[in-house]
Amino acid sequence: MRILLVGAGGVGDAIAKIAARRDFFELLVVSDYDPARSQRTIDWIAAKHGPETAARLVAARVDASDPESVAALAREHRATHVMNAVEPKFVPTVFAGALAAGADYLDMAMSLSEPHPESPYAQTGVKLGDDQFEQAPDWEQAGCLALVGMGVEPGLSDVFARYAADHLFESIDELGTRDGANLVVRDEAGNEIFAPSFSIWTTIEECLNPPVVWTKEAGWYTTEPFSEPEIFDFPEGIGAVECVNVEHEEVLLMPRWLDAKRVTFKYGLGDEFIGVLKTLHTLHLDSVAPLRVRSANGPVEVAPRDVVAAALPDPAAIGPRMTGKTCAGVWVTGTGRDGAPREVYLYHVADNEWTMREYESQCVVWQTALNPVIALELLSTGVWSGVGVLGPEAFDARPFLDLMSAPESDGGYGQKWGLQER
Repeated sequence: MRILLVGAGGVGDAIAKIAARRDFFELLVVSDYDPARSQRTIDWIAAKHGPETAARLVAARVDASDPESVAALAREHRATHVMNAVEPKFVPTVFAGALAAGADYLDMAMSLSEPHPESPYAQTGVKLGDDQFEQAPDWEQAGCLALVGMGVEPGLSDVFARYAADHLFESIDELGTRDGANLVVRDEAGNEIFAPSFSIWTTIEECLNPPVVWTKEAGWYTTEPFSEPEIFDFPEGIGAVECVNVEHEEVLLMPRWLDAKRVTFKYGLGDEFIGVLKTLHTLHLDSVAPLRVRSANGPVEVAPRDVVAAALPDPAAIGPRMTGKTCAGVWVTGTGRDGAPREVYLYHVADNEWTMREYESQCVVWQTALNPVIALELLSTGVWSGVGVLGPEAFDARPFLDLMSAPESDGGYGQKWGLQER
């Protein structure tokens, strides 16, 4: 397997660091618009694991907004797989570049949605991933696979859902992805500060768009942002967190392959975060439409959302000032295999202290990066295979979870996952 990794930001950096400890690939091209970032990642791997380990990695420049730039780099290095680790706004171009190069493709976030033209809270307009699924025949004809939504949420959450459907439940009432954390970021003086642990660009997109819910009776429909708040008790010391509806890929993926009466995604944002997001929306600072503004070098056009992203701390750099844990998982209700009512939460917890010590990567981006690496390894061995545009729940979950949880000494990733009866 020869992999072109597009993007060497927080998640791309973590993907390379995790993959470097595995032997399933021949070459990993770490590419970025700024190749110095790619080289920093490779230099870290060389210092941590030795130059022999880093020898299978090369740095390169890529323009993720240009399909031909992606395709040309994939062809140059004979990439068999393109791993997309840039912001969702670049999904269409990286997706197209991979297909043009005849390479398989993975991403962790799908093509963006567009609101319904009549009302943002009516039936959805263009849904997350619609653009990619519409191109499924092209991928099938080319004999290539696009594995979409293969991060942690979506990704691991979808794997958990497939496992629950196959092994734990006779029938499912709700597949509810629930994400919560007790993470705190402090400044140099020790004061808590507002610093999102993931790309604010992506967070704004997810949280201010109308959330999507799916039911067997109504199909996909949207609600108001931050709707249906509930208190969810997260494991391993995180505790009770208020979660609200957020637009997310699981709701668009799971119903395509799994039988459930209802599919939801709720995120533990907290009052402060919700307040900030509402303020950004009120001031139109969430907009991606460029505005003409003054600068020292004369008028320039800039998107307000990009200004917000530039003004906040880089999520990839806040790890040393962060404490706590993050939890990703799926809450499943329904009828168990024994015919009795059942309610479980399948989850994975990442501790920032551990991810920083082992990978110098903060826990949210590291947890996101872990899962596409596992998927790539399963694809490299043929345990997972397919053509067309597929989500994680289209594949058998057990090999993924077995590889994930097996000790590193036995060839696994040493990451335990939990199954909590409720």
